Amino acid sequence: MNTEIPDLAEHLLGIDAASPLGRLRRERADILKHEEGAYRELVLPPRPGRVSLAERAALALRGALIEGDAVLAAHYRALLAACGTAEEIAAAEAFPAPADEGRLAVLFRYADMVAQRPADCGQADIDRLLAMDLTARDIVAVTQLVSFVPYQVRLLAGLRQLRGELQGEAA
Repeated sequence: MNTEIPDLAEHLLGIDAASPLGRLRRERADILKHEEGAYRELVLPPRPGRVSLAERAALALRGALIEGDAVLAAHYRALLAACGTAEEIAAAEAFPAPADEGRLAVLFRYADMVAQRPADCGQADIDRLLAMDLTARDIVAVTQLVSFVPYQVRLLAGLRQLRGELQGEAA
């Protein structure tokens, strides 16, 4: 599975690195570096711990769907298709999360709560994740991933807006 994408946002939006928007983004190369580093570490880490790459892709797909970004959701759906199963895709796309105690269902309910009602998250929710043999590091990674996807959605929305404005100036 080839997961190397030099700049995910530019890839998803078809932004040429040499375009005005691409050049503007490169004025802050440190931001690009950290943005891509976060993507690699949260979604495609070389050592994923006890949260598999498929589970990470499923959580990211679910987050993109909750946030309403079809382009980002399509990216994560393709990633999940490459490393997971059709059943995992269907589960990620099911709302509300299944009520069973299966591993993905528990992860989805936790992710949904963190994304939509973070104040409701308590020790019992963490204990359910620990009971699935997740480590504290795994739980932090899941929580960070759940928070990262909305950032990606907002980044893409901002880039779409800037692209439109820059294209308007060029016309």
